[in-house]
Amino acid sequence: MSDRVVVVTGAFGALGRTVVQRLSEAGNGVVAVDHAPTAPQGLAVARTISGVDLTDAAQAQQVLEAVAGEFGGIDALVNIAGGFVWETVDGNSNGSWERMHALNLMTALNASRAALPWLVQGGSGRIVNIGAKAALAAATGMGAYAASKAGVHRLTEALADEYKGRVTVNAVLPSIIDTPANRKDMPDADWSTWVRADELAAVIGFLVSEDASGITGALIPVTGRV
Repeated sequence: MSDRVVVVTGAFGALGRTVVQRLSEAGNGVVAVDHAPTAPQGLAVARTISGVDLTDAAQAQQVLEAVAGEFGGIDALVNIAGGFVWETVDGNSNGSWERMHALNLMTALNASRAALPWLVQGGSGRIVNIGAKAALAAATGMGAYAASKAGVHRLTEALADEYKGRVTVNAVLPSIIDTPANRKDMPDADWSTWVRADELAAVIGFLVSEDASGITGALIPVTGRV
């Protein structure tokens, strides 16, 4: 798989770094893309691209075209870029809903649209999106986040059907991911029940691989022990 080029968005965060490591160790040439201004040290990738706003379709197009030009194509895209907010529906503003829509759905849409011409050309293109178990039934305070991730689920299904036989498109649906930020926000929770980043990365790595050629349009729960 050393000749496969995989673009990972949101690559500098806790899950992104774990996925990047997993894919690199599998022999992929990984391009790590993130909104953050600088890349973390020790990221073993073919290229890092920082300061990218994937909510802007033009920026997404520019970045993916540059990657394809430099590496001769794109074989897979992992859409990790996104965000989270807890806010009840009775808030006084639509800001959180608009922000979640932009960060979770539009980043995946823009990056996928930009990558698809090259994914089709390669003959075994892969897209893996990050959905959410919470989007299956939204709880209190999860409305904006769950709605945006439900949009990711429907985007996954639509793209899978539109590109059937040319590109596989799947999503993983994690529960709470065991990250330092989540432990800080929920210090009293039972962290042992959460899904580990490496567990999620293993499933993503499989979906990116040649072995997953028969899977498309799947929404795969990866929920740890919740």
